[in-house]
Amino acid sequence: MILQVGDVILTHEILTEYFCCDLEACRGACCVEGDSGAPLQLEEVAEMENVLDTVWPDLSAEAQSTIDRQGVAYTDSEGDLVTSIVRGRDCVFTCYGADGCCYCASDKAFREGRCGWDKPISCALYPIREKRFGSGLVGLQYHRWEICRPAVDLGRKLNLKIYQFLKAPLVRRFGEAWYEELCAVAAQLEAEAQKAAE
Repeated sequence: MILQVGDVILTHEILTEYFCCDLEACRGACCVEGDSGAPLQLEEVAEMENVLDTVWPDLSAEAQSTIDRQGVAYTDSEGDLVTSIVRGRDCVFTCYGADGCCYCASDKAFREGRCGWDKPISCALYPIREKRFGSGLVGLQYHRWEICRPAVDLGRKLNLKIYQFLKAPLVRRFGEAWYEELCAVAAQLEAEAQKAAE
């Protein structure tokens, strides 16, 4: 089922499926798996460059070398602007904690109060993927990935839907009023499902 909230078209799974990142289980695999970097908006390249001095000591030597050679972003084989990657895998902003868990260096610095920008919106919104249409509409869909299976299980355990887990990045991207409208649509869907089950 396809829904529309304002200028955003979205799949109903965003409102009905469970999700809550389980970093202890996945170890941050989404930052290192895949065949391309994270999708970027053009203005985010400048944001990434602005935090480089802050996060530089947290980056691996290979990541630093990659950034020196090609910068923080490149255009992938599909023509999309994405974060630069190391050895065809790790995002250049990947860093590892003492526990061996993978973290985003800019997000870590933001949470520690060392910079004012956390990470690209595509990373913040995951597992939601965004697509822009020429008509000004934006499309959102739930991207299922096996490495996120623990997140689905944890979301179900906590009774947390995707749109609830991602409230902060959805508000960051589309605004508070849009998010409130999304919640109203979700409540209506849930009421209809309950009525149908009676």
